[in-house]
Amino acid sequence: MRKIGLEEHFVTEELVAYGAGTSSVARPEAWREASRRLLDLTDERLSAMDAAGVDVQVLSLNSPGIQAEADPAVAASRAAAVNDFLAGVIAEHPTRFAGFAALPLQDPQAAAKELERAVTQLGLRGALVNAHTQGRYLDDPSLRAVWEHAEGLDVPLYLHPANGFDVPHVLSGHPELIGPMWSWGTDTAAHALRLIFGGVFDDFPNAKLLLGHMGEGLPYALWRLDSRWGFHNHHGIELALGKPSAYLRRNLYITTSGVCSAPPLLCAMLALGADHILFGSDYPFEDIAEAAAFLDTAPISESDRAKISHLNAERLLKL
Repeated sequence: MRKIGLEEHFVTEELVAYGAGTSSVARPEAWREASRRLLDLTDERLSAMDAAGVDVQVLSLNSPGIQAEADPAVAASRAAAVNDFLAGVIAEHPTRFAGFAALPLQDPQAAAKELERAVTQLGLRGALVNAHTQGRYLDDPSLRAVWEHAEGLDVPLYLHPANGFDVPHVLSGHPELIGPMWSWGTDTAAHALRLIFGGVFDDFPNAKLLLGHMGEGLPYALWRLDSRWGFHNHHGIELALGKPSAYLRRNLYITTSGVCSAPPLLCAMLALGADHILFGSDYPFEDIAEAAAFLDTAPISESDRAKISHLNAERLLKL
């Protein structure tokens, strides 16, 4: 069965330094191995894909990427350069790779224009955003231009974790909880909820948000989100659809990246539906063969397996 992976990372020599903060969450030997594989776009990567039975990787710049750049003009220049580079790699291997653009969100208008260029001229399939940009989140009113373009172009934004803007006090003294072990998931889930309560999906009802790691825990919180929204002080916020879960079921798509476990997959299918779940491996940070084997053997119907494996990606990304 054809497999299309949506959370598959790379980096270039010019942009390696942006990942220095991320490197601190990993064991040194693990980071060295991941870094080596991030720089390899074809040789070992294609061999690993073939061995695992993965047909296509949708490539994206590794976290935190361009968003770590403080200078907006430099960010815009480097985003354009890396998107051009990515488009070149895809052109050399058009049946094996697709791509998500990097955006210079430090300058919202430049980011919106780069998204349009990346999609309409370079053939990229949307954009991947690594958490916040210098402390600014995607619900910020200044970034409505990016959402307007994403909705108009009918492409998703993939919200991927990165180190938080600050460290919550509850994590003080426990650096082992900072990063993909725990804090990245809770930060990303909170970021997604900001989009709902910040009115992004009321303003852009056809916008599409992708989350990795089986939805960063959100599929399992739908009932309580609705229940507590009925209890909480709304602080002047009213949702056009009434309940938070309505937005997650309408606008949210998730990938299996980094979660090779049947119980959360089955729960996500019940919560969101198989039409909103797509395959991902989180290469090179997780084992691509294990991710593929998990999907092949998950206790789900063959029709749902086909949706998650490739049909949903083909529809959402027009592959």
